[in-house]
Amino acid sequence: MAYCKLPEILEYVECFCGPNIMAMHTMLINKPPDPGTKSSRHPMHQDLYYFPFRPANKVVCSWTAMEKVHRQNGCLVVVPGSHKGVLLPHGYPDWEGGVNKLYHGILDYKPDQPRVHLEMDTGDTVFFHPLLIHGSGRNRTSGFRKSISCHYASADCYYMDKVDQVQEVAEKELAEIAAAAMKKRGITKIRKISMKDIWVAKGRLVQGELVNLKY
Repeated sequence: MAYCKLPEILEYVECFCGPNIMAMHTMLINKPPDPGTKSSRHPMHQDLYYFPFRPANKVVCSWTAMEKVHRQNGCLVVVPGSHKGVLLPHGYPDWEGGVNKLYHGILDYKPDQPRVHLEMDTGDTVFFHPLLIHGSGRNRTSGFRKSISCHYASADCYYMDKVDQVQEVAEKELAEIAAAAMKKRGITKIRKISMKDIWVAKGRLVQGELVNLKY
């Protein structure tokens, strides 16, 4: 959580979200060397696919390289200008070797679109829109590729009553994972879990006042 509260990060997040800021999802990413199955790849996707809060223009991701990130160890790949589009249908790609759980990708993604590889030095940080089409290649090195990220949303955002149709598969899978985790903790009486329930539990106010993003 310390990363999400860094003044150096929040200074830029405020440009996108305004003064009331929620940290909705943080990840310490330790991309392993690919075992030869190409399973370390992350298909091209849009982060908004996993989020039940809107508007999208008040949501932003910060992604910081914890070491030098380049094409050989699987840097981020983005499609410039794609944040101006709409949320597209996602699902598991039909790839040899498969991908990790919940690594859904855009179903009709056209690989001939212009792309940019974001090679970064240690400490470099990129901020991007939740509709930006992005992914990462496999890690062809012998070491782990380390980075840290946080998705922020304005506390003035709102939760949707129902997710978009294209998000229903993600909601179902997220609910199954959450229910399994609860059962491991001995919780047996579990009501139907929505995508909203998951993000309500995860979100934390990091600056300003809590306005709408609460149950």
